[in-house]
Amino acid sequence: MLAAGVGSRFGGPKQLTPVGPSGETLLDYAIYDAMRAGFGRAVLVVREELHASLRDHVARVIGTALSVDYVAQRLDDLPEGGHVPAGRAKPWGTGHAVLAAREVVDGPFAVCNADDYYGPGAYRLLAEHLAGDAGAPPLHALVGYRLDATLSPHGGVARAVAALGPDGLVARVAEVRGVCRLDGGLRGVTVTGEERAFTGAEPASMNLWGFTRDILPALEAQFATFLTAPRAPDAEFVLSTALDGQLAAGRARLRVLPAPDRWLGMTFAADLETVRAALAGLVRAGVYPADLRAAFTLL
Repeated sequence: MLAAGVGSRFGGPKQLTPVGPSGETLLDYAIYDAMRAGFGRAVLVVREELHASLRDHVARVIGTALSVDYVAQRLDDLPEGGHVPAGRAKPWGTGHAVLAAREVVDGPFAVCNADDYYGPGAYRLLAEHLAGDAGAPPLHALVGYRLDATLSPHGGVARAVAALGPDGLVARVAEVRGVCRLDGGLRGVTVTGEERAFTGAEPASMNLWGFTRDILPALEAQFATFLTAPRAPDAEFVLSTALDGQLAAGRARLRVLPAPDRWLGMTFAADLETVRAALAGLVRAGVYPADLRAAFTLL
């Protein structure tokens, strides 16, 4: 679980922001849903300055219901010969965050954000996928959400948009920034500056993946190349971009698992009340108990 985000546009650490009726965070709902789907262990990738706060929160809410490991995403966790550029304080990105857990991951695993809500059905789909035979090259999974269901009315968002090939698997994953509704449609700009138009039905990544361990050595090699290539001082090693490179090189295959539930997230502070209202509705509908802390003791 990626819990090292800075939350610069939101204005603080989203992974510790109360959203549930009893003060639950999105991290709590993610772990609750994952446990009900059959996942028996969690690894939280954290920033060192948030480590103690996250550990205290997990101890209070989740307790001993689940085995939880913590690994730090450190700027100086680099390949031999690598160095941190002067003045760099920003994390290296989601691809590097996954690599931070490489020493404690010993089998197929899921990756999710600690500050997104994916719904219980998404974790069930991933658990079923990870229980299957990955084959060769390895078959990874992306839980895909309709692009038009992942926007914010408060500003443009960055999304990785998947394009399917004739075999039904993902052919490309393109990182697109500033995605918003414009002139009756959806528009955004790729990292190379190309303006793109979308129908809204495209599967978008919200960073919920299922991987075999084969992803880790491939990411290590890609990260080493990223560090030696010309780049902006604050460039990030993005997981979706790395996956796109592996697909293009034939080193991996990727299947989209269509999300059965609504995604919820907080790109901007103004998104918070929408998330709280939606979760309150799910509690009233019986999807979740009113107090997750008590519910964890029963799992």
